[in-house]
Amino acid sequence: MWWEELLWGLWHGIRAWVVLIAHVFNAWDKHTVYDAARASNWFDFGFLLGAGSPFLGIFGASKSSAAAPRRRRTK
Repeated sequence: MWWEELLWGLWHGIRAWVVLIAHVFNAWDKHTVYDAARASNWFDFGFLLGAGSPFLGIFGASKSSAAAPRRRRTK
């Protein structure tokens, strides 16, 4: 089903950052960053959402906290 592939992609995308860091230090060789056996459009979309979610959260929070309050224009 399409939603199962989406959820698997989301899970693999979220854990991709942890696995990537572990691969840098030669740990967890049995886990891959991307599961090529599950590759499909929905899996890829979920993977991108999962892998991009840490960046979206960081950039969204920094924009809103750093933005100056808006003032209304009066005529």
